[in-house]
Order: sequence, then structure tokens, then C-alpha cells
Amino acid sequence: MTLNEPEHIRMIRETVRRFVDQEMTRRKAYEWDRDNHFPRDVFGKLAETGMMAVTIPEEFGGSGRDILATMAVIEELGRRSLAVAVPYIMSTCYAGMNLVECGSEEQKLEYLPKVAKGELMFAYGWTEPDVGADLASVKSTAKRVGDKIIVNGTKRFCSGAGIADYIYALVRTGPADERYRNLSIVLIPPNTPGVDIDFLDCMGMKGAATTDVSFSDVEIPIANVIGGADGWNRGWEFIVGSGLDVEKLEVAALSLGIAVGAVEDAWAYVQERQQFGRRILEHQSIRHMLADMQTSLHACRLVMAQAASLAQAGERCSIETSMAKLFICEAAKKIVLDCQTIHGAYGYEKEFGIERYVRDVLLMPIIGGSSAIQRNNIVNWMGLPKA
Repeated sequence: MTLNEPEHIRMIRETVRRFVDQEMTRRKAYEWDRDNHFPRDVFGKLAETGMMAVTIPEEFGGSGRDILATMAVIEELGRRSLAVAVPYIMSTCYAGMNLVECGSEEQKLEYLPKVAKGELMFAYGWTEPDVGADLASVKSTAKRVGDKIIVNGTKRFCSGAGIADYIYALVRTGPADERYRNLSIVLIPPNTPGVDIDFLDCMGMKGAATTDVSFSDVEIPIANVIGGADGWNRGWEFIVGSGLDVEKLEVAALSLGIAVGAVEDAWAYVQERQQFGRRILEHQSIRHMLADMQTSLHACRLVMAQAASLAQAGERCSIETSMAKLFICEAAKKIVLDCQTIHGAYGYEKEFGIERYVRDVLLMPIIGGSSAIQRNNIVNWMGLPKA
């Protein structure tokens, strides 16, 4: 069941689905996950389809900022493999959207054409060993010394740092007690002297490997401050802008893609698997599970479409995007686990895609602001008194 999407969105979905079938086969997806491998060659072929340009204004070589199109691409890639879907986000969203919203004119001119060509990826360096959702408490520091910036500190769960062109790092640039007024965002190339990347052995989201990153007297030019010299101490303003709303939708779109892929596998499996002389699709309990899954997917698509439309229109939508992130990620987790139940023992075997979907979907309610954080934000922003 599909929504009545605009014609250009349907065309984008069809293009990406053909690409996935041709270039992201199930066997390749299994191997990328097994080897924690980022298929840069496939990523380059994806760029040739023009899908990297959907967040970039036309004057910088893009096709114009289109949130609905971006989410459709993320969902379709997520149906098969996060090894391509997550780097796509690192390019079009982490790099593209942030530069459009927060970059200086010089940075836009230099970087945005590269994003449109699929030649630039950012890894988020926000969280730290003692800092999760409370980003205003970051301890990594940056100091201006002449025309240089000196960075010290440690970042945790910095996914994709090993394949990114820059780490988009949130750093403290003043006294610790001035929480929101002394934060900046800087671009740090991972190969800069003093940068150390430690790869973490995580359950899922392979391909854009999760890492810890440390900075020891790392020198970068002042031009690498997001927003240029005027961006110094404006990091919090850049974080809480509309980009944060879109980030929630990115994770929701990944979750939706994973769930769609799992349901498609389960739908096919029940028509093939036989027990006691008949196909398991004849069992009413199985049919009811699949009906509930399809209903949940439809509800997820409606929630996503409404929130993404608000974001595209530039309207305030923090509540709606938090609701979308919460609802879709939690629904996707239940859907995928139910699909694994339908697969029985085969749902526990790595050769079957469902095992990977389970490992990947368990992360979704955690990243991009946990479900608990989204629940807090929803009731707080809707004015529920705390006491």
C-alpha cells in the first residue's frame, strides 16, 4: 500500500529501487555487513543517479532542497543495506543540509558542489563518553591561536569517522559554565595529525562503522569553523535549528526502510514455507500478524509524510518530528521482531536478511535522540507542567 505521493517522488522511488536491485543485491548486503565494509564504488554509482543533489540548491549544482525526496531515498536504501543508506545521510544531510543552513558563503561555494556529486561526507562528532543528549555539556575544547584552531578532547559513537572527509565536531570555545554561549562546530579531517580513531565492535549498522575519536592538539585552519569567523560561539544556534528536526526524520526513514524490507521478506517467506503439509500463510495467527504489520507501515508512512511536509515548508515542526521519530522507530522495532518470529529459526541465521534487520532496527530508537528524549520533548513542548 502506497501513499498518493507527488509524481517526482514516485519516480525517485522507482529509480532507487532499480538501483538497489541492480547494485545492492542481497548477497552484497550480507557481505558488507559481515565485513563492516563501506562499498565506495556503489556509493559512487548512486551519486551518478543524481540522488545526492536533492538537498542542494540549484546554484550550487543541486536539484533544490527536497525533504520528501530525501526521506524517500533513505527509506529505499534502508530496505536493503545501511552500509549505503547511512553514508548517503552523511553526505546529503550531515554535509549538505548543515552547510546550506549554517555554512558561510565561502564554505557553501567550496563544499556544496562536492556534496551534489557525492564527493563529500561528514561524520557527526557530537556525543562524548559522559555526554549524550545533553550536548551543551561537551568537554572537547577548541582555542584560537592566530589563524589556527587547536582542538583537544574525545568523541564517542562517532559513526562513519573512518570513511568521512570531515568530522563535524561540536566543541567548547569558552568557559564551561556558559553552557550555550560558547559552543562552536568545526570541521576536522580524520587524517589530521593528532586525530586517533578507535573502531568499536557494535551489533549493527555496519559499513559506516561506529568509532571513538580523540583529538590531541589537533590544528585546523580558522576557515574550518562552520559559519566562518562569524560562526565562533554559535554552535548551539546551529544545532537547534531546523537541521535537528530533519535529523529525527532521517533516523525515522531508516527505520521505516528496515521495517519495509523485513515485511517484504516475511511476506515472501510465508508463501514458500510449509509445515505439516501446508503453507504457513494459511494459519490465521500468521495472517493477523502480517495485517498488523501492514497497518503499522501505513501509519508510519502517513506520520512521515506529514512531518516531512512541514519541514519542507519551513514550518515549526519540532513536536511533529519528535512524534514521527518516536512512533516510527518503536513501530519498526516491533514489526521487525515479529518478522523474525515468523521466520522461526531462519530468522536467527545470518544468511537471511532478517537477522541483519533485527540488529539494525534495535539501534533506531536510540540514535538521533532516544525514544525517552522524544517523549520528554513532546510533552514539554506541548506545555505539560513539570510540577
